[in-house]
Amino acid sequence: MYAGFRYPYRTGINNILVLLIGGIPIAMPTVLSVTLAIGAKQLAEHKAIVTRITAIEEMAAVTILCSDKTGTLTLNKLIVDKPTIKEYAEYDAEGIILISARASRTENQDAIDFCIVNSLPNPKQARDGIEELGFEPFNPTIKRTEITYKDLNDGKLYRATKGMSHFILDLCSRDKTEDQVKALNDDVDEFARRGLRSLAVAIEEIEGDNHEAPGTGFRLIGLLPIYDPPRSDTKETIDRAIELGVQVKMITGDQLAIAKETGRRLGMGDNMFLSKTLKDGPPAGSGYDNVDELVLHADGFAGVYPEHKYEIVQRLQAMGHMTAMTGDGVNDAPALSKSDVGIAVADASDAARSAADIVLTEPGLSVIIEALIHSRQIFQRMRNYSIYTCSVTIRVVVGFAVMCFAFKYNFPPFMVLILAILNDGTIMTISTDRVKPSPHPDQWNLFEIFSYAIMYGLYLAASTLAFFAVLFKTNFFQSHFGVQSFNGNPNDSVLHSVVYLQVSTISQGLIFITRSQSWFFMERPSVLLMCAFVVAQLVATFISVYANWVAPMDLLKFAMQRVFKPKPIIPSDAASGRRSRRSSAVSTSGSARYYANRTHSLRTLSRPRNFGKRIFGLERKMSMEPNELRRFSSVQTNHAAQILSGQRQ
Repeated sequence: MYAGFRYPYRTGINNILVLLIGGIPIAMPTVLSVTLAIGAKQLAEHKAIVTRITAIEEMAAVTILCSDKTGTLTLNKLIVDKPTIKEYAEYDAEGIILISARASRTENQDAIDFCIVNSLPNPKQARDGIEELGFEPFNPTIKRTEITYKDLNDGKLYRATKGMSHFILDLCSRDKTEDQVKALNDDVDEFARRGLRSLAVAIEEIEGDNHEAPGTGFRLIGLLPIYDPPRSDTKETIDRAIELGVQVKMITGDQLAIAKETGRRLGMGDNMFLSKTLKDGPPAGSGYDNVDELVLHADGFAGVYPEHKYEIVQRLQAMGHMTAMTGDGVNDAPALSKSDVGIAVADASDAARSAADIVLTEPGLSVIIEALIHSRQIFQRMRNYSIYTCSVTIRVVVGFAVMCFAFKYNFPPFMVLILAILNDGTIMTISTDRVKPSPHPDQWNLFEIFSYAIMYGLYLAASTLAFFAVLFKTNFFQSHFGVQSFNGNPNDSVLHSVVYLQVSTISQGLIFITRSQSWFFMERPSVLLMCAFVVAQLVATFISVYANWVAPMDLLKFAMQRVFKPKPIIPSDAASGRRSRRSSAVSTSGSARYYANRTHSLRTLSRPRNFGKRIFGLERKMSMEPNELRRFSSVQTNHAAQILSGQRQ
């Protein structure tokens, strides 16, 4: 181009600078980071604290949510249904509750322990009349708790345990009959059909005084039905999740029958399986050919251990699904870390919170769905800006390159710089824009973004080229609007201003196209974005009317110097007529105070001194006549010349 047009060196550099400034979306990292940061603040206001900022983008792309049942889908406010307690020994219902309360924590309780202990007339009865000798808290591997205690009434040692029915049944070895096993299984199934959780209770006696000695064998004494009602908004929330394209799977450690009954009540479905199917494969007649297919289409899993959660997430990710997993315990940390978005529910352990990407401060599935909806809104803002900035980039590069080739038009670099600063500063308000969340999971689709950007950019470039051609090559604006004639000069300053205003106005107006999913006038933007757009248009108009694009940059430099030049300090003793030479050690600068002791000697040497007063004790200052001073300087000069001449010889 420059070989054909014979452009000077400076003109070529200016045009290259224009294309560089316009061809690089400089503000993109800043705008995206600000959008994510403000989005994280908005999520925190909705009880979801983000610990990894990029988890917001991944949350918007989640297709499968694996949710725990207790506390998330249900209230986690357990109630013992006393009238339906099953008795298998000489203990009555109150005695079974008392034994199970002794096998519960009285401090730092989980939901089950709190439920059972508070089922007593007085919670203090859980430790009255006994001496606690050992306690094993709930272990997710063995699914039970255990206490060893001494009864102060008869002085005997006992060991009591409570937990999941089949674990306790396997543990019992005393007075165990087939009728008892059948009765227990029937009762568990009956409770499950009614949505009740079964908690078995067993006890054994220890002979002697050694509380660590093996006992006489555990004996099953009762079965507690525990009811955990679903949250009032859970069913509605699950329906919203399904509408948003997110499949919710129940992952619970409860019995399969309870999981199915809860799923039916919540509208999740009852196509659920035991966790052992992950190892043994799909059961006969299930219709699934392999484990991956079963995991993908199942509504949930029961009897799950922490390692099963990890395997479920791993299989879903291998099939290309963005998976979110909830958890609260220490053993849930590997699954939370493995999932694309790990969610630590309210009251989760420190280990679970450390491994999670989002920490909830309020229980319930609705908090998770609200976080998902807001994440999609944040993603939409970033997507809208990405399409906008890529479109403007293509528009500047293509439009100005064609104008430079076709019309020998030289766009001032300062004009492009102002355009970039004004537009990018305005568009930063998109981080708080009103947007509609996508009805389906979002993810970055670069082909879609660049396709939109190319179409928009080429259209805007064509509009600028057409506008410039009509303005420069015809008399349309001159005859209809009284615009001055440019006399064949494509680089007239007025023409520069007109082109700048056209480029700035249409570029900023493009954001209203990219932010809307229907007609741009059908979706109201945020007040901040609209105000920023109006202010930017006013500033662009004033710049195009009054700006001189060839004004020297020194004027701007002098203005900035005037603003930032240090103000002189008025001496404190100015009233007495003396000039105060204050030490630099009292400077307001932090660095001056730090180095004050190191520069003391330099200040001493550079400070003018009155030697006459210091040597002779005179009150007057020593002075020298001007003639004497000139003579002294001449003597020094001659002496130096003689020395230099002697060195050369």
